[in-house]
Amino acid sequence: MRLLEYQGKELFDQYGIRIPRSHLANSLSEAKEGAKKLGYPFVLKSQLTVGGRGKAGAILKCRTEAELEPKFSELVHKEVKGELPRGILLEEMADIKKELYLSLFLNRSKRCYSLIASAEGGVEIESTGNKVVVDVPIEGISPQVAEDTAGRLGLAGNAAVAFVDLATKLSKMAGEKEAELAEINPVAILGDGSMLALDAKVIIDDNAMFRHPELKKYEHVSELEKQAEENGFSLVELDGNVAIIGNGAGLVMSTLDLVSDAGGKAGTFLDFGGRATTETIYEALTVISKIKRVQAILVNLFGGIVRTDLVAQAILDAYKNNIIAVPVFARISGAESEKARQMLNGSKAKLYPTVEEAIQAAVAAVGKGN
Repeated sequence: MRLLEYQGKELFDQYGIRIPRSHLANSLSEAKEGAKKLGYPFVLKSQLTVGGRGKAGAILKCRTEAELEPKFSELVHKEVKGELPRGILLEEMADIKKELYLSLFLNRSKRCYSLIASAEGGVEIESTGNKVVVDVPIEGISPQVAEDTAGRLGLAGNAAVAFVDLATKLSKMAGEKEAELAEINPVAILGDGSMLALDAKVIIDDNAMFRHPELKKYEHVSELEKQAEENGFSLVELDGNVAIIGNGAGLVMSTLDLVSDAGGKAGTFLDFGGRATTETIYEALTVISKIKRVQAILVNLFGGIVRTDLVAQAILDAYKNNIIAVPVFARISGAESEKARQMLNGSKAKLYPTVEEAIQAAVAAVGKGN
């Protein structure tokens, strides 16, 4: 489950991580109330589950009362990667002396967290070579590792002490809440060396949610996810541009990891389990076609209960009726797979003998890191 920024910051606050004063507004009247509380100037930030809002103009400075209504209205109606905001966060502006990057992501292969830190904050971490990566136990980072990391970042004095405190609290939060990702980008270093979390990206492991009823209030389902559920399949929206379709949660999740390893970014993943028919797969493609950021569809299908020829027919029908315009890259095996391959041969869908080859082709088509 991907939390909105304000939700992630609520968790940060519970663990003693310092955050800016803020006010969540779902209407202009609530925004005016927040402005009175914060005072001008402040920042207006669209609350979205997708990334890239800064580049999309979904974060605006509001310096005067006259600017509030037009800027609030602009953000409320601004889509980012096909998503409208779920509230606007008014947040005080900080007097920033320097910015850092800090994140913890669950490294399943090593069964620990990987901590990534950089002296360059506010940038895409993939774009900088100046970063520190260390393994951190699920139980939390040790003081020695946190201190060593601070030193490698060039921090000293109060800033080094503040970093150790921040890394310790963030790793404690991630481990206790079973987060797949806990990211602060940027971390603001203030004039006195103290640190402030200016953003929050937190993803909680869906499989662990039953152990965390206190997080139930943060669940939010998009209209497309509701539509998928009504048609008997599950869909999760992400912020990349490669849509993944498969049958079985394990197969879909492993495919998502392989896409990431190949340098791609999943834009959504869809699991239709064993309930697939030509009609439901066609509906799945229809749903995916509404996600504007998706530039390629990756199908990884093993036909056990599912007949792969039905999937092939749905793909052909979707192209015939102009439901999908992006390329489809498919690896199909199992029941009726030879028939499915014959049906798709010569179509706009591209077939590959292995999922790795299909992924490489899909990532190459959309560009790595996009």
